[in-house]
Amino acid sequence: MDRKFDLQEYMNRELPESRGTGSTEEEIFRGVLDMVSRQFDLDWERTDDQAKNMKLEREKRAIIGYDREVKYYKARIQEILQERHMMKCRFPPWYPSLTEAVFAELYGLAGLAPWAYDMQEKYRRSSSAKLIGDRLYCLIDGRSQLQPQRIPEKRRIQLKRSLLLASPAERMEYGFHELYLVNGIRITIYSGDRTKAGQDVMVFRKYVMRDLSFEAMVRLGTIPPEAPALFRVMIRLGFNVIFGGQVRSGKTTFLQTWQKYENRDLEGMAIATDPETPWHELMPEAPLMQLVADGPRLEEITKSLLRGDNDYILLEEMRDAAAFRLALDITSTGTMRSKATIHDNDAVSIPYRMASKIRERYGGDLNALIASVFQNFDYVIELCQDPVNRSKKIMKGIVELSYDPERDQVSAVRICRYDFSRGIWLWRGVISPDVARKVAGDDGLPEMERILRGLEEQSPDPAPSVLHPAYYHGGAE
Repeated sequence: MDRKFDLQEYMNRELPESRGTGSTEEEIFRGVLDMVSRQFDLDWERTDDQAKNMKLEREKRAIIGYDREVKYYKARIQEILQERHMMKCRFPPWYPSLTEAVFAELYGLAGLAPWAYDMQEKYRRSSSAKLIGDRLYCLIDGRSQLQPQRIPEKRRIQLKRSLLLASPAERMEYGFHELYLVNGIRITIYSGDRTKAGQDVMVFRKYVMRDLSFEAMVRLGTIPPEAPALFRVMIRLGFNVIFGGQVRSGKTTFLQTWQKYENRDLEGMAIATDPETPWHELMPEAPLMQLVADGPRLEEITKSLLRGDNDYILLEEMRDAAAFRLALDITSTGTMRSKATIHDNDAVSIPYRMASKIRERYGGDLNALIASVFQNFDYVIELCQDPVNRSKKIMKGIVELSYDPERDQVSAVRICRYDFSRGIWLWRGVISPDVARKVAGDDGLPEMERILRGLEEQSPDPAPSVLHPAYYHGGAE
């Protein structure tokens, strides 16, 4: 009969620093990790060369988060623990089980795993985490809170190396990386000469809104209860919309939600600077093509895109002249239903920013470019973080853009404004003639006018709503 495995005896033999009785819980857990790791090493040594290649691929996929491979390693870990009667060993309190703890420390994200995979309730609504040196900070209840788990330098190097397996083009010696896990978490890594010694940085962002619906936004306090009816009509009418705001203001989530109400029979093209939104999962039945390109790579395919027969285009994170020019070129042909996001918290400044970037890179008349933005895009939805609770997102306004060619005048009309002092949305029931002309004859237009009039009657905005930006020098006085 086999003698029962003795963890303390194993530690005294294999881990000299733990010799003696009365090992701490942390030392015992490290002994468990060492024992499981050595068993995997034995499994490796017993494998032929062909199987080793398969094992390497399986390990890589497990680290990146593929479900099938993760389940395999967790099952094998649990089998090893059960064979040695170690399932009752203590483990760090931020993990839900010993198996999860061992997997995370050996093959997963170490102390980041509980945040990344929502293993604790407090992490379910946390949209970002930062690893600065060995310290982990998570955004909880609107504040970046220091967590008890620590990740030492050796483990951070291992973690970085493992994460880079997902992107073969990235090299370990590079000091900057942008990566994605299978579950959509975006990772930005700064290290090497780009950071101070021992203070490398990893920034993690995840989407915490599982239900992409306007009703879910109402429950979260992002939009007022009356907004979904208005938004559905606007989507049906096919307006071109820009979603603007600061980092972590909810722009991408709003775009995703808005797009999910789009007609799924229409053909679309989604262009992003990174593979952040899995449209094939969010709208699997829609003929929506997805491209990842920006800067020079986007310039190379612009002509081909302009020859396409797409009903609309999505531009996620417009941030350079190539994306701004493409947005204008496509919408100038009369394309409707297009949507875009941009890092800018002022709707009125967006047309000038887009136009000036295009002129700086490609030339052209600034006034003409500004007018094109006002003429081609109909609405800007402004988003921000709640100043008190940064985990909460708020739609702080809706601005209508329009261009009057007869008067050569651009106008920005604020039809919705969030009053932060009172915590309510105020409205102006206005649709400019130039915007209305684009959807004339559609029975959705009278419905939208009726909804806006009702919103203004309910919560009127006394502030001036029409602005003619001073940066545009047109024909009207």
